[in-house]
Amino acid sequence: MKSIKNILLTKKSDVISIAPDETVFAAVKLMSEKNIGAVPVMDGKKLVGILSERDYARRVVLEGRSSEKTLVKDIMTDNVITISPANTFEECMELMTEKRLRHLPVVENNSVIGMISIGDVVKAIISEQHLKITSLQSIINELQSDKNLRNLLFRELDKAPHRR
Repeated sequence: MKSIKNILLTKKSDVISIAPDETVFAAVKLMSEKNIGAVPVMDGKKLVGILSERDYARRVVLEGRSSEKTLVKDIMTDNVITISPANTFEECMELMTEKRLRHLPVVENNSVIGMISIGDVVKAIISEQHLKITSLQSIINELQSDKNLRNLLFRELDKAPHRR
């Protein structure tokens, strides 16, 4: 089974983050510019939270707050669930489904080394399944070819005069 490390290899290596004292407006603008749905909140190199579009919708828009006056630390999710690059796709999908998460920071040696989304995981699982199907199809074709060869061989043997 492939690991989250395989997903990270297909993504850009830079981790986009925001500081807890930045405004929510700055965070939403950053997420929009980078076309991402969540951003880790970093105090220096330390992960202190995560801010998602869901956090923005629920804690700013629905509460009538100003995104230009509200700080990231006031609305971020501070109990961050993380994964390791060694986790498998299935472990990650199970965690995301169970906890109803769409984004997870990937942490190794207490450092955030990447972010993955549920879309990244689904894409990786589909790709892995496609490879398995392609491999099985190749094996089936090979077996079919062997069967055809055997049938041809037996037909030729049946045509040959029998030795007595």
